[in-house]
Amino acid sequence: MRHALVTAGTKGLGVRVTEALLEKGYSVSVSYRSDPEAVERLKNKWADNLHRIQFVRVDVTKKEDIFHFIDQAFERFGRIDILVNNAGPYVFERKKLFDYEEDEWLQMIEGNLHAVYYMLKKVLPIMRKQKFGRIITYGFQGAADAPAWIYRSAYAAAKVGLVSLMKTVAVEEAEYGITANMVCPGNILGEMKEASIAEAREKKDDKTPVGRSGTGEDIARTVLFLCDDNADMVTGTVVEVTGGVDVIHRYR
Repeated sequence: MRHALVTAGTKGLGVRVTEALLEKGYSVSVSYRSDPEAVERLKNKWADNLHRIQFVRVDVTKKEDIFHFIDQAFERFGRIDILVNNAGPYVFERKKLFDYEEDEWLQMIEGNLHAVYYMLKKVLPIMRKQKFGRIITYGFQGAADAPAWIYRSAYAAAKVGLVSLMKTVAVEEAEYGITANMVCPGNILGEMKEASIAEAREKKDDKTPVGRSGTGEDIARTVLFLCDDNADMVTGTVVEVTGGVDVIHRYR
């Protein structure tokens, strides 16, 4: 049985990924930070499959928490095949770099870039020994082109750095049967993060060429594909899941 780690996998986009992996037959270790109620909802929903699920409280800005999470996962399931770096701190207040406090800047870099480094330091030796691994990181629309993102400088800087890190790891670890890819969600907001594709098709979205909003299910389906044993030819790739918004040239 393949075993997956999903950070922040109890709600939002993460819970759709967690459930998709469970439906596919994986065992899953899930991290959460501060919402035990979301954990209980998942436990209740998957009550007949708790032998395949583990929940660990983790703050991804702390190296010790990350190492503990991976140790717990390996101790219980004896392998780590998939790493989905779903967690990513975000400053919702819109403000210029000049107005960021130092601790806000550090939180963005620690949680979105350093956290992946620490994850990889612990997970890669296991995946190398297995001769198999699938690493998924998350970006934002257009991250591969290093665009300016006004009022989101710290988050954007971390994610753009993660693009190069992901591509480098993809090349360095290919000989061990390990792939690394990035998924870039489009504008998936609020309840749509946990919505299904069927639900999204009931609501018209004129801002998206395909005519509907993206959903957590769209992201989960993409992650499942990248995690497949036979998806080894797809590595070092940034996958845009935007409904076509990313290919539109916007004149200003």
